[in-house]
Amino acid sequence: MKLKELPKNPVEVTLLMIDTKWKPLIIKELLQGTKRFGELKKAVGNITQKVLTTNLRSLEDKGLVERKEYSTMPPKVEYTLTDLGYSLAVVLDSMAEWGSAYRELLKIIEKQENKK
Repeated sequence: MKLKELPKNPVEVTLLMIDTKWKPLIIKELLQGTKRFGELKKAVGNITQKVLTTNLRSLEDKGLVERKEYSTMPPKVEYTLTDLGYSLAVVLDSMAEWGSAYRELLKIIEKQENKK
């Protein structure tokens, strides 16, 4: 991607990099280290093979993930975050913190509503 193709808004740039439901979840798993395709599929959860493949290719095209193929039988492929991919850790950690706080807020609201 070229600089002139990027949106001017920095939040929009970040969203462009992690623009699907699945990409942040894939990145979060790869923050723990290199994983094979099957490991990622199992860890991410309810994702189809096609959707995982599409998202991994997109992350690779954006420079966030490296794909390493080994010429073995059966074929072995591993995925690892690049330095750029690892730099999203702080973004995902912030999202996780916000999500947890929101869940706690909803618990409080629901308890208050149940008391009425």
